[in-house]
Amino acid sequence: MQHTDKTMDMITGLCKTRGFIFPGSDIYGGLANTWDYGPLGSRLKNNIKDTWRKRFIQERRSSFEVDADILMHPRVWEASGHVQSFSDPLLDCKECKMRHRADNLIDDFDPEAHADGMTKEEMFQYIKDHHIPCPNCGKHNFTDIREFNLMFQTFRGVTNDNKSVIYLRPENAQGEYVNFLNVQRTMRAKLPFSIGQIGKAFRNEITPGNFTFRTIEFEQMEFQTFCKKGDDEELYAYFKEYGRKYFEDLGLPAERLRFHDHEKLAHYAKAACDIEYLFPFGWGEINGTHNRTDFDLTRHQEYSGQKMDYLDPETNEKFIPYIIESTYGLDRTVLAVLSEAYDVELLDEAKNDSRVVLHLKPCLAPYKAAVLPLSKKLSPKALEVYDQLSKHTMADFDETGSIGKRYRRQDEIGTPLCVTIDFETVGDSEKPADDCVTVRERDSMAQERVPIEGLERYIKEKIGEF
Repeated sequence: MQHTDKTMDMITGLCKTRGFIFPGSDIYGGLANTWDYGPLGSRLKNNIKDTWRKRFIQERRSSFEVDADILMHPRVWEASGHVQSFSDPLLDCKECKMRHRADNLIDDFDPEAHADGMTKEEMFQYIKDHHIPCPNCGKHNFTDIREFNLMFQTFRGVTNDNKSVIYLRPENAQGEYVNFLNVQRTMRAKLPFSIGQIGKAFRNEITPGNFTFRTIEFEQMEFQTFCKKGDDEELYAYFKEYGRKYFEDLGLPAERLRFHDHEKLAHYAKAACDIEYLFPFGWGEINGTHNRTDFDLTRHQEYSGQKMDYLDPETNEKFIPYIIESTYGLDRTVLAVLSEAYDVELLDEAKNDSRVVLHLKPCLAPYKAAVLPLSKKLSPKALEVYDQLSKHTMADFDETGSIGKRYRRQDEIGTPLCVTIDFETVGDSEKPADDCVTVRERDSMAQERVPIEGLERYIKEKIGEF
């Protein structure tokens, strides 16, 4: 099918029925914009994490991973500016009382408007000039725009008289910044070096949506590169391209990826760019790369009282490093990969026969192989094969329904290979067992006879590496 024919309903329907993603707190009627990853979604998500770790930590020199606490000292968020200015521009429809984000209203009206670069006043004027209606009631009668802080507050302390406000982190980056000196000293790292982290973040989004694209709880894959001033521009350009190549290697084609360079920058930023993917609902950010200068470490030095200088071992010069940030939305990446892989193939027009298939890259597929006995009588032998394979790779076992229906189920969840145990495998009184299985490939549906003793090696070669 054409990419333009895909809809979010198709993607969400597959996710909910095939065990990728479920509504959060589903038996209680759900909790708006919370989502639980099911058995297959968890595997897909972890596989993407593995590719990121391989590409950003394992394959890169002087790259180190940390796992910072979600709860941090409240002064961290004062230093970062989140307490003062981390907010959404909200306005209400006076007619139906529905609350909206002003930037979302503008971007939904015209994706090329790039409301992220507008001030509150500019956004309000744009909505007024273009007579943008309320999506709920269709009227054009809004309140003024006001700021709403996105951080979740909670309290630390056991009694009311000593409780103190702390926050659920709205981003992972500060965990890398406050550990800059710890990592540099313990790893004996020389500039440039990088600190990466995969972890949860929380934002009290008022108008989230588009399935898992914008949620109140999400995961980020953060990558911060610390460098000397003067090397920053080259590294910024490098990581823009590095991110684009990473997404292409995940299976996102170049024609559905684009750079969006920010026209208006934060006061501390030297450059900023998003990588956007063309989802069924339109273009959406999946990565942000920023030249943050020395702002973050300087601020933490100011608020903590701790020196954040780096001593250059060659020149004996002390300075606060610049930071090139490249952050990847994990949940958005999962959604992009699913959107790209989803396909409906017409197999026989005369019979109106089609199949839903996820063309996932084999390294990302939740199951690398499915073991299918042709008959339940063959299940004992099939389970032997399954037990053998499961020691080395993620495999599924399915004995329910016709073999054709089982093939279709595996196609729908993206399993690259199906291993069928038939009566020739086990033999009978008239014909000896050949100890071979039939392996069916997902995309081509081609079948090949493979000896059981060589099956593990065969699958490994077919799956390959990221």
